[in-house]
Amino acid sequence: MAALFESSFATPLFFSSNTNNNNSATSKFQSYPSKSPSHDLRFHHTHTHTHSHTPSSSSPSLQPQPEQEAHPEPDSDSTRDRRRAVRVAWEKLVRWSRSWRSKNKTDVLERTKKVVVLGGGSFGTAMAAHVANRKAELEVNMLVRDPQVCFSINERHCNCKYFPDHWLPDNVVATTDAKSALLNADYCLHAVPVQFSASFLESVADYVDPSLPFISLSKGLELNTLRMMAQIIPQALRNPRQPFVALSGPSFALELMNKLPTAMVVASKDKKLASKVQQLLASSHLRISTSSDVTGVEIAGALKNVLAIAAGIVEGMNLGNNSMAALVSQGCSEIRWLATKMGAKPTTITGLSGTGDIMLTCFVNLSRNRTVGVRLGLGEKLEDILSSMNQVAEGVSTAGAVIALAQKYNVKMPVLTAVARIIDNELTPKKAVFELMSLPQVEEV
Repeated sequence: MAALFESSFATPLFFSSNTNNNNSATSKFQSYPSKSPSHDLRFHHTHTHTHSHTPSSSSPSLQPQPEQEAHPEPDSDSTRDRRRAVRVAWEKLVRWSRSWRSKNKTDVLERTKKVVVLGGGSFGTAMAAHVANRKAELEVNMLVRDPQVCFSINERHCNCKYFPDHWLPDNVVATTDAKSALLNADYCLHAVPVQFSASFLESVADYVDPSLPFISLSKGLELNTLRMMAQIIPQALRNPRQPFVALSGPSFALELMNKLPTAMVVASKDKKLASKVQQLLASSHLRISTSSDVTGVEIAGALKNVLAIAAGIVEGMNLGNNSMAALVSQGCSEIRWLATKMGAKPTTITGLSGTGDIMLTCFVNLSRNRTVGVRLGLGEKLEDILSSMNQVAEGVSTAGAVIALAQKYNVKMPVLTAVARIIDNELTPKKAVFELMSLPQVEEV
């Protein structure tokens, strides 16, 4: 719950208008079915008896017990005082929230006339729908490359490729023409995969206003240059002063489309710009915190995808919950070691864009990177896995870049290095587990 208080309240505490959601099961931690009863990877467990003998029917522990009536807690003075203290604390929190919101109201949304979304993937579509729902008069243009997707958005108000069953607001319009999409835009949401971002942005640079704020939704590292989006965007646009904001945090596109409670963080070196983007995006079901730690938010968002592949491999190999917890803990440490060496704040790594995103991506079946890992752990070949997916798993291409960064900053990252070796087909998952378990027993840091 600490993430709820990373910054002052931008929106009310979680309220969702979507109370009857058929996809609510996706918001719970799930896992693939276990291969054997002895390796149940689910996060809920039942206790089993290990006695070698069968208890007799006269065993007291197995005798039917009379149903115990739940007795209410005695209404003593101490109980009343405790309840009153809890009630007062909650009322103070609510009053503070209302007061803060009333004092910090801005006209950012009122002054915003047009938002452009670059990319027609699942997350770009979800954010386009979210922003469009903020104000009916707001023009939201999606720049897409697939004519079929463009047609379905304009004619059927849905993204036929990613969300065929979700209705998009009427003020979402798609186009394949970059010039018209970017013309007079107040904000730009960049949702193009990292590995294709530079070439794409170079092709549309002539239509980009030098003062147009770019809000990056893309997570990862450029393979050959090790650049993050904070470097890619201004360099590709040939404008070192291009306003930049990174948006990150634990957020599946499907749950955003279903308006389920979500919390994310926007990071920018320009605190005023971060606050404006916060006001633009925050709603009753999306909390937005702000940060000035762009490096921390971006590197955590990139590295968690590689760790998610490792978590998927553990599950695919049916190694159990102890193994999963150990691996993810080690991976979190490795991310912290590298991020802080690069100048990130440790608090960022334990916040929404770090620990929050890691938990979601490593433990939930909706994660593309985790799915890749599960299938690798089951023995499938990487090329077969990737050819069967209609979305990009950024962790696959990011893994090699992560190891190059680790070498640059002289950081040992055994788990993430093992993932890169598996992806390069130079190490089998089974051999990787053996090597990791054979590492020296050292002091935890």
